[in-house]
Amino acid sequence: MAKADRLERLDIQRLELEAEYTAALVEALRKTAAGKMKLFGHQNDRASRAAIAPTVDNLNEVGEAIDEARDRLGLSPFDLHRQFVASRGPVGPQAVGEPKRAQAWLDRLATSSPDA
Repeated sequence: MAKADRLERLDIQRLELEAEYTAALVEALRKTAAGKMKLFGHQNDRASRAAIAPTVDNLNEVGEAIDEARDRLGLSPFDLHRQFVASRGPVGPQAVGEPKRAQAWLDRLATSSPDA
């Protein structure tokens, strides 16, 4: 019974962390879509990287905590975080700009989750 209680508490914590992650990501995406920050790091710009570092570090920390909880619960890794990490970094000159990419992410999140 105690193990079931621990697993239930861990699952509740996982859900709270996933909600926190999603809220932080949506906030950063909105700022990026408005042109106020560069979340995806497409340009090798030191000032932009420094400005966004706290946000990215927070997303990575929360994403890792979620993955640890999911692993202990026997669930697959947190796909939203994996997708975000994969979307970051330099891109070619023909790539969509960060504001448009952020808006596409927001649109996709809005269709997959009405709370986003």
